[in-house]
Amino acid sequence: MKSDIRKIAISVITCLSLTAGAAYAHNNDHDNRGDKDRKDYRKDYRKDRHDNHKRHPDKARGRFVEVQLLGINDYHGHVKTDAVGFGETRGGGEYLSAKLNELRAGHEHSLTVAAGDLIGGTPAFSGLFHDEPSVESLNAMKLDVSSVGNHEFDEGVIELLRMQKGGCHPVDGCYFPEQPYAGADFKWLAANVVSEYNNETPLPPYWIKKIEGVKIGFIGMTLEATDTLVAAAGIQGWDFRDEAETANNLVPILKRKGVQAIVVLLHEGGSQTPPPGEIDACVGISGPIVAINDALDPEIDVMITGHTHLPYNCRLPDAAGNERIVTSAYSYGRVVTEVNLVLDRRTRDVRRDLSTSTNHAVVRDELAADPAVTAVIDKWQPKYDAFANEPVGTITEDINRGGEPSGSDRGVESAAGNLVADAQLWATTELGAEIAFMNPGGVRTDLSYAQSETEGDGVVTFGEAFSFQPFNNTLFTFPMSGAQIISVLEEQCQPAGSSRPFLHLGVSEGFSYDLQTTIVDGTCTSITISNVQLNGVALDPTATYMVTANNFLADGGDNFGTFATVTATRLDGGIDLDALTSYLEANSPVAAPSIDRVNEL
Repeated sequence: MKSDIRKIAISVITCLSLTAGAAYAHNNDHDNRGDKDRKDYRKDYRKDRHDNHKRHPDKARGRFVEVQLLGINDYHGHVKTDAVGFGETRGGGEYLSAKLNELRAGHEHSLTVAAGDLIGGTPAFSGLFHDEPSVESLNAMKLDVSSVGNHEFDEGVIELLRMQKGGCHPVDGCYFPEQPYAGADFKWLAANVVSEYNNETPLPPYWIKKIEGVKIGFIGMTLEATDTLVAAAGIQGWDFRDEAETANNLVPILKRKGVQAIVVLLHEGGSQTPPPGEIDACVGISGPIVAINDALDPEIDVMITGHTHLPYNCRLPDAAGNERIVTSAYSYGRVVTEVNLVLDRRTRDVRRDLSTSTNHAVVRDELAADPAVTAVIDKWQPKYDAFANEPVGTITEDINRGGEPSGSDRGVESAAGNLVADAQLWATTELGAEIAFMNPGGVRTDLSYAQSETEGDGVVTFGEAFSFQPFNNTLFTFPMSGAQIISVLEEQCQPAGSSRPFLHLGVSEGFSYDLQTTIVDGTCTSITISNVQLNGVALDPTATYMVTANNFLADGGDNFGTFATVTATRLDGGIDLDALTSYLEANSPVAAPSIDRVNEL
């Protein structure tokens, strides 16, 4: 199965970009409106708007202005439906766009907004081409504005700026020389990403839209912990600051510009209890978003959020006790959040008591694919086919991520994570590796036994392997003491306030341990690691072992800080995707690794 095309493809995707250097005064406008005001609204807006439109079609119409916000998050380049996974009948770019068009119908004022992770961690159809297809599909959807998310920084700040402004890739060049990449039509916002050198943000912190004389301000942010979630090389020189403090500091600036209605687009989120919950519900909401909501200035009216890949539609009390809309729209285009804001011309503010929010499922059978996104697919499909359809190996059964549905729980041992660890150990044995670890968030899809197109059941193509593990990380092999290895295992219990309480590392064959944890209200409060063995022999805390991990983990990503304390020389083990495809090629057919390497007590 060796192929020059695959080697060229792996080489193409290895390039990473270089790094780049008020007091609450709403006067109760937000809340406590009685029946009289509700009747005023119906009378003044619905009737007066209609009558005034007939008399003065070009002038302001009535006291109230309705603005529809359509929100998405965590699209992750799912332009095509075959990448959504989970046996899903929802989502994918063509149908997401169709749903947006359907919801816009009949609304005079509609804005489409997003809460980050539009690119990065993407299937091969977009990721092979540095996510240019993803951005072009979002342009076709008429997206207006988005916050950045942690995955916008996967290839570094310089590459993010190219994604915004356009231009050919600095190494791979133009995929269509006659039609160079034009950039995003929408605006990315990065309010809490600040240069260590000049205190500037790489992208605007906010965006103001004026509708019928009333201004709406949008603040866009990623989560403060972004620097623990992406490779350090791409973000050197940039600080990721506290979300609530950043937004609160911008409130008086926006107010000086005449903005009273403020929406936060935030790539941080929460979870219903138990997850995922109904898409249009808010049952037992927990996670970082709750504390952020509590800390935000009451002047902020709405939060559209993401990151956890979970749906919710909440009204949470702000610091002044008034209800604030807080939503998340799942992931991969499976849900659209609709927020119907009612703006009061007299106060230029949001009437929260009259504003509504709804999460809508994007059900493919109920929609016709949007031809505008289909055209993007048709443009890129031939280039994708040249790389993606080559077989790299075979499997005997599904190899899935954790949770039910698959991929929904990064806190449990998974066959997919263990497979990657096995492949990485195999690829670095010549460097002396004895143990390999894999972070669960680095595995983005399942490997399905059933054919996805015409390759045949059990055949894994290069495109499927790329979608399974798309980050193009470098493998490093380095010495660690047994005590340091145990410390890494303890760090699976994530710090309080993390988006996920526990991140279960994939471990290579021959490594085992007993695990006991306590998780209370979405927080990991204790962890006990015992009976750690390598090939049946107890791990010696004072002995030295050679460990393989990708550069993300080796740099301390996902709060695995012990890795970053290792000062010994790192041996370069090559690209992780190359390790996976070579392992599949050499060991096919491959069965799903067992998920009993960790004994959970």
